[in-house]
Amino acid sequence: MATIVRAVVQGYRYLNDEVSDPRTQDWFLMRTPWPGLALLGFYLHFVFNVGPRFMANKTPYQLDRIMQIYNVVQVTLSSFLFYKALALAWLWDYKFACEPVDFSNDPKALEIAGTVWLYFIVKIIDLFDTVFFVLRKKYNQISFLHVYHHTGMVIGAWGAVKYLPGGHITFLGLINSFVHIVMYSHYLATSLKLGKPWWKKYITQLQLVQFVFILFHFAQLAWVKNCAFPRWPAAIMVPQNLFMIVLFGDFYYKTYIKKRIAKNAGQNGFSKHLSNGKSKHQ
Repeated sequence: MATIVRAVVQGYRYLNDEVSDPRTQDWFLMRTPWPGLALLGFYLHFVFNVGPRFMANKTPYQLDRIMQIYNVVQVTLSSFLFYKALALAWLWDYKFACEPVDFSNDPKALEIAGTVWLYFIVKIIDLFDTVFFVLRKKYNQISFLHVYHHTGMVIGAWGAVKYLPGGHITFLGLINSFVHIVMYSHYLATSLKLGKPWWKKYITQLQLVQFVFILFHFAQLAWVKNCAFPRWPAAIMVPQNLFMIVLFGDFYYKTYIKKRIAKNAGQNGFSKHLSNGKSKHQ
């Protein structure tokens, strides 16, 4: 038993201290995984237990102004991250096929690492999406896909800051920040009651395209030779993005395709009923 405990402790120290990036060790929430895991634990406990119990006998909160401010903040942060990803890396210096992490203390390398950390913080802020659903009693919006995606993004972003704050992996942040600019712009327009935005279903299409690009981008690590970026992230991100394609594809089918088919079938049946009724009347 003592041997097992010693092995676990040594493994933890190896993963937390020896192979992590020493530059980010002392940054907020980065010293150990426990504060982040506690935050996610509280998030899940609130979403599935504390929040619904608190709201059980209450009318839904009207959070229009708060959500408008929140959406403006999200669009602003996502726009900043998208700009920084382009200006620091993907517009000029980074290669799509393979890009190693610069672990030096060069000012640009540190700025890239800091941008990855800011992306992680934004993924924590994203958790308020679900909190607002609970407070507004929009429980139908709290699907497995929604909670899994938000939780997974926090864990993945923390791992990026801890081990690989830069290089190949930042393409995910680039494309995801662009998707969030579009998505939170849609939420802002909805919260401002500017009619019914016509691009709602296209956001899901954009998310699906995002996962396909990220899938291919990480899959390259399996065949690109002499790439200084480690291959192990591909073992996580390839199946993860396949799973997300399946989940988002199922959501898109049920929300837009299946409902349209049912609606068309209903209209055709109603038209046929009218036609038959008319012929009988004649």
